[in-house]
Amino acid sequence: MNLVTLLILAVGLSMDAFAVSICKGLAMKKVPFGKAVTVGLWFGGFQALMPVLGYFLGTQFKDQITSVDHWIAFFLLGLIGINMIREACSKEEECQDGSLAVREMFLLAVATSIDALAVGITFAFLNVQILQAASIIGVCTFSLSACGVKIGNIFGVKYKSKAELAGGIILVLLGFKILFEHLGIF
Repeated sequence: MNLVTLLILAVGLSMDAFAVSICKGLAMKKVPFGKAVTVGLWFGGFQALMPVLGYFLGTQFKDQITSVDHWIAFFLLGLIGINMIREACSKEEECQDGSLAVREMFLLAVATSIDALAVGITFAFLNVQILQAASIIGVCTFSLSACGVKIGNIFGVKYKSKAELAGGIILVLLGFKILFEHLGIF
């Protein structure tokens, strides 16, 4: 996986965390630098950790499913992307409160990074350098989440659904790219 594709994937994966960060910022009266960094560290840290865990899970089964690994990557990325698109198009607004309590942030960080776990599994099939990939995903998510808190505080929930929609489309398109490359279409 080349660097550009990895960066695009990192942005796509970070959109859930970005959307939740916008909601966090919306619920806060003031957003000092420290709070934005705290949110970024929670989401960026888990987005970096989960692909590594997924990668090690994937390497356990790699030999048994090499012939269909591109279909698995296509399915997982497509499923995650379609779910993000569905959530973006949903009329339900589910913004969180402004709390940065450990329990709440832990649950949100895990919930927004489950897709990164699935992507980590596909990384094992694609022989991606996992430490580089996880670092890029973590830094990208940290940056977007910290900015998301500030954006949410300034602009409100206006960009939340657009971020989720963009992230979903990116993941679906990357799934097709992986599938088409393995099938020799391009």
